[in-house]
Amino acid sequence: MKASTDRILTSHAGSLPRPDSLIEANRSRTGNDDMDEARFQALLRAAVGDVVGRQKAAGIDIPGDGEFGKSMGHRVNYGAWWSYSFQRLGGLMLSGPGLYEMPARRSHPGEVVLTSFADRRDRLRFAAAYGDPESGVSTGPRAAHFPVCVGPLTYTGQAAIKADIDHFKAALAAHGIEEGFMTSVAPGSASRIGNDYYKTDDEFLFACADAMREEYKAIVDSGLILQLDDPSIAENWDMINPEPTVEAYRRFSMRRVEALNHAIKGLPRDRIRFHLCWGSWHGPHTTDIPMRDIIDVMLAIDCQAYSFEAGNVRHEHEWSVWQDVRLPEGKLILPGVVSHATNVVEHPELVAERILRFANIVGRENVIAATDCGLGGRVHADIAWAKLTSLAQGAELASRRLW
Repeated sequence: MKASTDRILTSHAGSLPRPDSLIEANRSRTGNDDMDEARFQALLRAAVGDVVGRQKAAGIDIPGDGEFGKSMGHRVNYGAWWSYSFQRLGGLMLSGPGLYEMPARRSHPGEVVLTSFADRRDRLRFAAAYGDPESGVSTGPRAAHFPVCVGPLTYTGQAAIKADIDHFKAALAAHGIEEGFMTSVAPGSASRIGNDYYKTDDEFLFACADAMREEYKAIVDSGLILQLDDPSIAENWDMINPEPTVEAYRRFSMRRVEALNHAIKGLPRDRIRFHLCWGSWHGPHTTDIPMRDIIDVMLAIDCQAYSFEAGNVRHEHEWSVWQDVRLPEGKLILPGVVSHATNVVEHPELVAERILRFANIVGRENVIAATDCGLGGRVHADIAWAKLTSLAQGAELASRRLW
């Protein structure tokens, strides 16, 4: 995995705006319309080639495939990073209750209860705002049904992940780029669906880890960097009602870390990075758990690099946590220095200031400038690309001051 040896490198968190043609093609496939698979894959390959070229032009050093292989049927979509796995796991029935109707679930230790998405504490605190379609508080379109596990979990996405890898590697080669990353959902987040088969949620969690490992291995074996997406590590805090003690939540979250480490055991850690966020929807986020309370939980994940939110107004101040927490030797961080949470495009000078905060604490060579979360499906395409350009410009300014 590249490090910032002579300048601050740039990357991002994953999702990028899909072209309308790809969104419409995904919608057609979902609706079982006449979309020939070969024609779809040709469209997807061209779109991935284009998005990699645009990242290079914007100044992104370590690009992704934009998560284009993860189906998105609407321009505004906050869940494709997760919902794509529903089509790649065997043993699921795609006709369970809606995401906001799922029943509460008690955790394995019996200490905390995961509520339904409708009962999240931030949502209850700002019910009027969440219920007002003109408030700007957006969670995107809701799926009518969500999966329920009804049999042994298996990985069935071999053809899909192979196509994703082939398209992305072809795009990297065409644009002369050596290193790129591809995202995959971690077990802690993949398991946040209904379970009518496994005896315990703990057993279900590790079944998800075993199944998703096949995708993780395919990505790293291809030579790409694997990014594991797991908002559940931070975001589950808001889904536990009543609010638990920090100690109980840390124990609850560490079990998800153990499942993730089980899933990547034996895979080269220098090909793996982890993304932490508090949920990318545009809401108040007043019930987010502080970074300080879970930073060592994040660092317990056996990978080389850690991506996290650091540019939005709820979490920007938490750069100071690194003054008290030592980054382990050989590890890298990818702090978000531009955010998905606002339409305002960050000034390059602000981006540089944010980068310098981290570089002056953990060392310039250990910082890769990135985004809070995926930009695709969360801000308008023109704004997303302007943010990536500003990210690169800010990294250049920071590099001049650090070298």
